[in-house]
Amino acid sequence: MKKIIGTILIAFCTSILTFAFAKKIDNNENQTPLEVTNNPIPEGETGYINLEDAAEKSSKAVVHIKTETNARQVQYQSPFGGSIFDQFFGQHFMQQGPQESSGSGVVVSADGYIVTNNHVIDGADQIKVIFNNKKTVSAKLVGKDASTDLAVLKVDESNLSFIQYGNSDDVRLGQWVLAVGYPLTLETTVTAGIVSAKYRNIGINQQKSGNNAIESFIQTDAAVNPGNSGGALVNARGELIGINAAIASPTGSYAGYSFAIPSNIVKKVVNDMMKFGNVQRAYLGVGYLDSKNATPEQISAYRLDKIEGIYINQIMENSSAEDAGLKVGDVITKIGNYNIKSGPQMLEKIAQYRPGESITINYIRNGNTATTTAKLKNVLGNTQIVKNEPLSKEKLGIQMRDLTGQEAGQLGINGGVYITGILQNGLIAKQTRMKKGFVITQVNEQAITSIKEMEKILQSDEKDFQFGGLYPNYQGLYYYEIKAE
Repeated sequence: MKKIIGTILIAFCTSILTFAFAKKIDNNENQTPLEVTNNPIPEGETGYINLEDAAEKSSKAVVHIKTETNARQVQYQSPFGGSIFDQFFGQHFMQQGPQESSGSGVVVSADGYIVTNNHVIDGADQIKVIFNNKKTVSAKLVGKDASTDLAVLKVDESNLSFIQYGNSDDVRLGQWVLAVGYPLTLETTVTAGIVSAKYRNIGINQQKSGNNAIESFIQTDAAVNPGNSGGALVNARGELIGINAAIASPTGSYAGYSFAIPSNIVKKVVNDMMKFGNVQRAYLGVGYLDSKNATPEQISAYRLDKIEGIYINQIMENSSAEDAGLKVGDVITKIGNYNIKSGPQMLEKIAQYRPGESITINYIRNGNTATTTAKLKNVLGNTQIVKNEPLSKEKLGIQMRDLTGQEAGQLGINGGVYITGILQNGLIAKQTRMKKGFVITQVNEQAITSIKEMEKILQSDEKDFQFGGLYPNYQGLYYYEIKAE
């Protein structure tokens, strides 16, 4: 009897507990969930990410850029190799007709500053900007930078629609983004995709700026085609998180991946150009290896497969790194608040600073963690503002005089600048095969008859100069390209 009563009591208690537990679950399911405040991503009625507002806002601030390049001399590459005269004096050039091209740009201020890619406007003689409402105006080049493939234009307009900068450091893999631009000469076009990778280095900027190139692209699968270059990559809030710059394609058209310059780099470069006319580039002064550019043997030897960071294999003399006490063998793991896992990521972070600013660096030495502060320097090894200085005869490394009227008459020209000497430490000697006795008759395709006229052209903000002219007693015109350092 006692056994039966005990069984009944156990069953009764179990029923009570089960009922109470079920009631609690029911109450929890019927409760209103906590409201999420400051939700950064706009959602539609069914919970999907709504990109409509972002598309509308960004479309008004993305412009079509058309450029024109005047007819000019271009270097002729012989399929049989250069002649002995070409090797001694310079290369022959041929006439190229006028060229037209187009791309995209992003208005970043209401008073008319526009950012685009350097390769969109490089070498252009005229730049036109066409707004979303079809209005067309001429644009002035404020500055350009091959190392980041960015350029800044200015138009005389006010109250323009512009895009606010977003924080590209906050971009996450898999987040939705929009690419906005003018591909294939179409009208404003918006495509959507996700962020598929960050800190990509594809080697495209090295072709123009060598080791000074900064590549830390945001990779997306938003469709981008020729003409999209310089256009906007925006997040779901319509904020600028990148400038579209390149595609990965075997055909030249979209094949699945596109690359954008992070907005934090864009913002810094644009601000530098607006304030100084050129980029104030900061350098840490290290050579490095990471898990992507090291050999399997180096990865194993330096434990890059076990430690996420950048192995320092070189410290530049008088550099910020040397002053901060960093040494060969150290592994940089953090800059500021950001973990550093690759070389492009490190370069991107440093590119956001100016010379004279300081960064905190976490590193590992002999298995121990440490922290130091580095005051960044410029390319000259100091913290001063680097100005765009015009080319002078001292920088060119040439001695020269005006042609006399008699000499010009004998050569059948109106005048020119006669080179009487070439110094070995100048740009002419470093970059060309120009010889003593050369007569300069044009600079950047503008005819000159005197040193005064030549110096006036050299006062421009151009970084690339072409000197054309002749050698007495030799037939033909010769041209020499100079890149200002």
